[in-house]
Amino acid sequence: MREEPGRLRAMHLSAALLVCLAAPAFFVLEQPVLGFALLVAGLILAWGAEQSSGRMARRTPSLLRDLSLIAIGLAIVRTIPLAAGLDDWSMIKFTLALGGAVAVPYAVSRYLYRDRATAFPWFGSGRWGRLHWGWLAAALVLAWLILPWYFISSGVYLNWPVVDTPELMARLFIGVGAVGIWDELFFIGTVFTALLRHFPPWAANLLQAIVFASFLWELGYRAWGPLLTIPFALMQGHVYLRTRHSLAYVVTVHLLFDAVVFAVLVHAYNPQLFDVFPTAP
Repeated sequence: MREEPGRLRAMHLSAALLVCLAAPAFFVLEQPVLGFALLVAGLILAWGAEQSSGRMARRTPSLLRDLSLIAIGLAIVRTIPLAAGLDDWSMIKFTLALGGAVAVPYAVSRYLYRDRATAFPWFGSGRWGRLHWGWLAAALVLAWLILPWYFISSGVYLNWPVVDTPELMARLFIGVGAVGIWDELFFIGTVFTALLRHFPPWAANLLQAIVFASFLWELGYRAWGPLLTIPFALMQGHVYLRTRHSLAYVVTVHLLFDAVVFAVLVHAYNPQLFDVFPTAP
């Protein structure tokens, strides 16, 4: 009898929580020793959970293997500081580390574990209906109203480099968009997808939101940023399921937000540009 992923088991959940809590240890507290200790503890507990399950573990996806993919991705991301930078070397480091955090777990899952625990279904199944198009429009309006007030009134825009030349603006545009796409490939295509193999959607979504919000904290979304990033992460997981696993949709939503982020950052440093935000202080 195959165990359904909808069944929540305390030992399994504890193992996943320890692994996901490594993200705030890495990216919020900036305590790498604590982060790696949490990863190791989570993987050991996952091994114990599988051992206690006996033969049942052989009929279900391996929790230990799937959590190891998340751990590998987090460890790779932690190899670089996440402070935003627009110079050549910073952009190269981001490309290698973030790209590796998606590619390496995928390769390990497909070619070593041979179970395809990570997935990147671009279009999912089914057409986008009125609800989907309506959320795209609502997301854009909400970003237009909320993000200028957040970035400028809190001063968090200072966590990004000054952009006062066309070249720097172009680099910022590319960087913000690229990181936005990566967010969905890692947090949804890797973390959320792996967790869904073991937990009901609500639990898997809460766990991936911990990782998502922690990463964005170090990237620069500080002050009261988690009040925005946590609901955004939860909504992205929810709409991913509602669109029947369409990465194209969640990436589109994220890029709309990021387009506003780009405009707000440029406006913050150059008030005469993109002066279209009624909530900007």
